Amino acid sequence: MYLIVGLGNPEGEYANTRHNVGFDTVNEFARRNEIEINRTKYNSLYGQGIVKNEKVIVLKPQTYMNLSGQAVKSFKDFYKIDGKNIIIIHDDIDVKSGTIKIRKLGGAGTHNGMKSVVHELNNKDFYRIKIGVRKSRRRNRFKRFCIRKD
Repeated sequence: MYLIVGLGNPEGEYANTRHNVGFDTVNEFARRNEIEINRTKYNSLYGQGIVKNEKVIVLKPQTYMNLSGQAVKSFKDFYKIDGKNIIIIHDDIDVKSGTIKIRKLGGAGTHNGMKSVVHELNNKDFYRIKIGVRKSRRRNRFKRFCIRKD
């Protein structure tokens, strides 16, 4: 069994923001795999399905970003999911927009949602999918090269 978690803040006011790219990603994953995210448990929205013959839980914690780890830990404990089968998807401002980084192990960096997950699980042995949301700095470089003093 796999637990795929998108980090974000409750949709509505926060929908379609850079900080909610984790929610957007699991929504798309669920749609493509015909999983309805329509259940509630442990202060989360979730859905279950089968993907490539594996049972999958798709989770969107509703605790706000800074407490996301509480929901992840509750699902991990209740369903007895091995940390190696947990995938956390989140935004990363240190990664260029449009870039995806996949890591196993590692720290939480500056991301408060990841800090919460690492703290609650008391473990760093799970997968992370970091989705870049950093805005390009290209315009500033362009201006620097176009300004002349004659």
